[in-house]
Amino acid sequence: MVLQNTPSAMLSRHPATRLCGVLFCSLTLGLTALGMDHVTVRRQGKTSEAVGRVLIEAQDGGLALLARDGVLWLIPPEEKVTRTRDAAEFSSLGRDALGRGLLAELPQGFQIYSTPHYLICYDTSREYAQWCGTLFEQLYRAFHNYWTRRGVELSEPKFPLVAVVFANKAAYLRFSQSELGQAGESISGFYSLLTNRMTMYDITGADGRGGGRGVSAKINQILSQPGASRTVATVVHEATHQIAFNCGLHQRLSDCPRWFSEGIAMFFETPDLRGGAKRGWSGIGTVNPSRLERFQEFLQSRPANSLETLLRDDRRFTDAKQAVDAYAEAWALTYFLLKKHEKDYVAYLRTLSAKKTLMQDKPEQRIDEFRKAFGELPKVDAEFQRFFVKGR
Repeated sequence: MVLQNTPSAMLSRHPATRLCGVLFCSLTLGLTALGMDHVTVRRQGKTSEAVGRVLIEAQDGGLALLARDGVLWLIPPEEKVTRTRDAAEFSSLGRDALGRGLLAELPQGFQIYSTPHYLICYDTSREYAQWCGTLFEQLYRAFHNYWTRRGVELSEPKFPLVAVVFANKAAYLRFSQSELGQAGESISGFYSLLTNRMTMYDITGADGRGGGRGVSAKINQILSQPGASRTVATVVHEATHQIAFNCGLHQRLSDCPRWFSEGIAMFFETPDLRGGAKRGWSGIGTVNPSRLERFQEFLQSRPANSLETLLRDDRRFTDAKQAVDAYAEAWALTYFLLKKHEKDYVAYLRTLSAKKTLMQDKPEQRIDEFRKAFGELPKVDAEFQRFFVKGR
């Protein structure tokens, strides 16, 4: 099973993440007053301007700024050249301006395909971009419907949701090297918390910019193969992260427990490929076969304190030896709680959704919040194990 590249994993590789430690220990400001901030940044020998709203300012002058294109800038004090503020009200870039900015950043040959909620930047065939757009919009509607029916209020994204689709894996790897490193070889797509974008490549490998029936046939052929469900699941997994962090279910750069954010992404990722290129994915909350199989294997040697270690911090997800089992247990716990304790889960979700940007919880707080929502850990864990041992 290929490990998903998660938002937290992306954050740990970003060159500016050392600011996070400064902000965690020296927060002085919340949201700034009305107005647009203009910050000149000198990074890796290049000067650029970040325009948006400063969310947090550290005592040493470091900044966290939300730009008008949705990018989160973490600016250490030594990279800040100048900072000014005007009286303009903060607003996101319009679709046209955002699209032009994206095309200026990407290699030559990219185009924009627009849907109601997405801007898809692609240099593969237009038909493949359209298939991605259909997939994402289906997921977006299903995600909103699922949580709305359970009394969870979601917001519309403040920014168009951006997906960058490369024609082939080689181009994707070259572009993503700075963020993924060697992990890119085993990751077919990822969502970045800082850029707020998904990046992926054409899974058909067709590299056919001309489009037409040949691309549609190739998509259907790929989706009919045994391994297609996992490939599409990866795309859906990352798209779920993007929706969750843009619709208020999670807050970007908040201390949302990894098991929780990953559990939701895995809860939504199981694809139904019977509809071919016109469908690609449907269904929420069905059993995730690969995660279930791995969790059942893990149960044979699962430590007595496994639930506690999953909840108290994210270390198991960043340890290569434990990560696969941590993901499987996160899916299993999410599935169990939503099937057996849905109201408690929704209340717990609201608690986590209110977490503030760059405020870090202590392990004891994570445990305490879970205990208040679901009860004492030994009792929850016993029911959790029975649920999977005796059948669902």
